[in-house]
Amino acid sequence: MPAAIGSPAPSFSLVDQERNTVTLDDLKGKKSLVVFIPFPFTGICDDEACAIRDQLATLNDLDANVVVITCHAVPVAKKWSDENGFTFPVLSDFWPHGDVATAYGTFNDAVGGANRMTFVLDENGIVRSVIDSGSLGTAREFDAYVTALGEIE
Repeated sequence: MPAAIGSPAPSFSLVDQERNTVTLDDLKGKKSLVVFIPFPFTGICDDEACAIRDQLATLNDLDANVVVITCHAVPVAKKWSDENGFTFPVLSDFWPHGDVATAYGTFNDAVGGANRMTFVLDENGIVRSVIDSGSLGTAREFDAYVTALGEIE
């Protein structure tokens, strides 16, 4: 069953670009953005993640975690993160391929990656909002993250 507003987010345990394990439980205690991206090294994904990087202080002020999830292997996440100076976790959902994206209802079989969706969680890991660009070719607006996080009591 895909992640739904008002329900607990699907649990996950994935490895980040530094080969550290990050779980949903690690995010609890703070609001969180779970950001699925289709393809690193593409203009829209780069722009979205760089906007998060450049405005990370805003998310910190909102007491929010952020993780980006890609269906690519850890070395891809590492190179992408290093080249862009990301200090937030970039998690690999490579194997079993796309299992976490599938659990969240965002895996796109036609392209073999995640759709462009973000799940906004409260401090207990409950999905409070879903930000869906509606298209692989359409970016999510950073301000939508700020608005959604600000609406969580």
